[in-house]
Parts: sequence; C-alpha cells; structure tokens
Amino acid sequence: MYGVLYVVVEMVGYHLEQVGWADISPLDVATAVTDALLTVAVCAAVLLALDLGRKRWGTSVAAWHSERGEHQAEIWDEPIEVRSWRPAPLAITAERVDEPPQQPRYRGNPYSFAGHRFPRDRGRLL
Repeated sequence: MYGVLYVVVEMVGYHLEQVGWADISPLDVATAVTDALLTVAVCAAVLLALDLGRKRWGTSVAAWHSERGEHQAEIWDEPIEVRSWRPAPLAITAERVDEPPQQPRYRGNPYSFAGHRFPRDRGRLL
C-alpha cells in the first residue's frame, strides 16, 4: 500500500515539475492527481483481471497440459490391429459369364435440340 502511495506522489510531483513550480494552479494539481490515480486504477484492474483469469482457468489449463503431456509421452511400439471392412471374396463359379458390350460413354448432350430440329424427326427420346 505504501508503494502505491509513493508511486502516486512521485507521479504528481513529476507532472507538477513539468508545469513549473512557479506557475502551479489548482487545475494543474487536480490534473496531476487524476492522471496518477487513473494509472494506479488501470494497473489494479489489470492485476485483478489476471488473478481472476488464473482462478477461473487455472485448473482447466493445468488439466489440459497434463493430459497433453500424457499423450506426447505415450509411444506405441506395437502395430495397431485393424479389422478389414471388405467382405470375404466370393467363391469361384464353374462357368464364365460374358460381360455386357461396352457402350460409348458420351452420347452428346441430352438437353440440346441438335438431335431433333424438325418436328417430324424427333430423334431419340430418353
């Protein structure tokens, strides 16, 4: 507490020295005191916010760090076993089945009117 009071007095003295000791008015003194107390209030607010943040988030951050440390220290030397998602292969049949004939992949644009320009010849319908 005495340290804060000392800082306030030093700041007031510094501001009054900047004005000049011969030309000090009550307004200069009020400005110096206001600036000093504002500085102390802002510093106290920052310290209070840091303390509240530490109290609020300290346990969760510590738990997160310990959990993260466990995962980083964990080393798996054994292979990971994975079950296959593929079905078992089918049995081989006695007959060979022919594949259907391949049709051309691109037959043109089905939404264009290029195939049926005239009403008598409508072309292929889908």
